[in-house]
Amino acid sequence: MKFKSIALVLGVTIGAMSQAVASDAEALKSKLKALNTFQADFKQQVKDEDGTLLQDGEGNIALKYPSKIRWEQTAPDETLLVSDGKKTFYFDSFAEQVTVMKTAGLIDTTPFVLLTTQDKSQWQKYSVEKTEVGYRVSPKQNVESQVELLDIVFKKQGIEIDSIRIKDASGQTSTFKFANSKTNLELDDASFTFKIPHGVVIDDQTESD
Repeated sequence: MKFKSIALVLGVTIGAMSQAVASDAEALKSKLKALNTFQADFKQQVKDEDGTLLQDGEGNIALKYPSKIRWEQTAPDETLLVSDGKKTFYFDSFAEQVTVMKTAGLIDTTPFVLLTTQDKSQWQKYSVEKTEVGYRVSPKQNVESQVELLDIVFKKQGIEIDSIRIKDASGQTSTFKFANSKTNLELDDASFTFKIPHGVVIDDQTESD
């Protein structure tokens, strides 16, 4: 009888926790659904697992629902990631190489793509927990991901993203602090298209899928 009572209590507790996590996920999805577009400058800091600063960086970002991303790093190196919703292009100007990937497949590498999609099948791969300043996203068991944690911080009483912190499998953390941000302004789809420069090396990973 005692075992049954303990099991019942644990069952109720676990059930309540699952409902809370589900509610947190829906709350985050609702917040992001209201964020049709977002653009900002960012400052980036990369630290190792001991907290030692490895790199500073800066650049700008633009997001547009659904699944459109333009992420440009201007320092210390110039790199550009552009997604038109179907294909994603990563251009390293120093290496003179473009990597082409399917945008839907990127969700298995980083939950960052969740910021621009409401796809139920993609969200089911991740757990969402509300924090004091925002939400924490982490991959569920058996989901292959290079990212262990994604912390999203919103500005107080709004949908504007204040910062993002990403912890990868190696223990390194990348923190992106946004400034001069604008939300829900009209963004031309042309900003999310990429024309491959002549003469660069092309690594088209979509052909192997």
